[in-house]
Amino acid sequence: MKKYNVWLVVVFSVSMVLGIGCMGEAAPSAKTVTLNIIIEQVPDFDIVAELTKDFEAANPDIKIVFDTMPYDAMRDKILVSFLAPVGTYDIMIADNPWMDEFPAAGFFTELNDYIDNAPSDYNYDDFIGSLRKLATHDGKITAIPYINYAIGLIVRQDLFDDKDMKDKFQSAYNKPLAIPKTLDDYLEVGKFFKDNGISGVAMQPQRGYKIFEEWKNWLYAEGGNLIDAQGNVVINSPAAKAALEKYIEMYKNAAPTNSLNWGFDDSMRSVASGESATILSYNWMLPALNDPNGQAGKLAGNFSLYPVPGGKAVLGCWYWAIPANSKSKDAAWKYIEWITSPEIDKQRVIKGGSAIRTSVLQDKEVWEKGYGEAYCTAVLDILSTSEPLARGAHADEICNEVGTYLNKAVAGMMTVDEALKAIEDKITEINSK
Repeated sequence: MKKYNVWLVVVFSVSMVLGIGCMGEAAPSAKTVTLNIIIEQVPDFDIVAELTKDFEAANPDIKIVFDTMPYDAMRDKILVSFLAPVGTYDIMIADNPWMDEFPAAGFFTELNDYIDNAPSDYNYDDFIGSLRKLATHDGKITAIPYINYAIGLIVRQDLFDDKDMKDKFQSAYNKPLAIPKTLDDYLEVGKFFKDNGISGVAMQPQRGYKIFEEWKNWLYAEGGNLIDAQGNVVINSPAAKAALEKYIEMYKNAAPTNSLNWGFDDSMRSVASGESATILSYNWMLPALNDPNGQAGKLAGNFSLYPVPGGKAVLGCWYWAIPANSKSKDAAWKYIEWITSPEIDKQRVIKGGSAIRTSVLQDKEVWEKGYGEAYCTAVLDILSTSEPLARGAHADEICNEVGTYLNKAVAGMMTVDEALKAIEDKITEINSK
């Protein structure tokens, strides 16, 4: 894939990096520090950009320049910047599959000293434990949480509360229509809604990262995993077979027609438009879907968040990191400390941002001004048991390779047994590098 070829061409790109300068901005004065930040274009960025105006007003000697782009464009640009004598970026956001690879390569600045010297109310331990764990490499803190994107079950609550739907489900299954707690429950609910005129679930079986990010929640629900605590590849298991068979069954019987190549944007449009009743997606999409001015339109306010069936979710997180070759590390930390401080983080979450601090999720003012106690409680529940897709220096490559074979199984190009054996062999090969 393109992003794995960057190491072959990067030596030809360094000279281009050195000429980028300040991203097209006018040259700053000698007393002004310009911080260039590469960041994904997601709803949280809009909130961060608005809040940053306050930082610049309070710190006129620091100018913030964001370089926003889609996820798929980020990794190559980041790697090119890392390998330059002086990086293009002073701050970058890092996805959790990179959180062992990049520190191991010496690309990140260690942050322990900065954290130790931060004001006492910064309280690093207030960041949710699962997020802190991912930010630590060889005992050193190398990044600060920016947004969590742990997976939750988002449903059209109005459909689950509809009397006619309840009566039909009771008649068909001899039990009440309820939020699914197991994969078998979820299959029943998905098929029921499809039989009653609305797709039961908007899935994202797109080849590569997206299907693996979704399907691993199914794997957890069956009690399986990719790699065990001792580093053994355990994916070719009865639990994985059951999880993949049920995932394929759901796709065939409850998902929108011809959605084999759907990713995040496609599945969200399906739910927002009213085409689908449920989705396994990032917990922070609930505020976006319930925004009266958002993409769900008249359906806004009808969506609710719950833990995924099975209870254990895939953990995702973006982090603020300072490249080792940044020329403005102190100023970069000053901004990171500010944007992730309890006070500013509280403002960000009230505006719909993704939570990273325990105190913010337990704050009654956040409940009242934000999206309610139920939402905040659900996010804490989800994060308390979630685990990342993969760890280690090859996590990013593993995620994409696993997703390639999963997609082939859903497409009928491989049997479930063939796909799981291929995944087992590929992970073993990658980890032997």
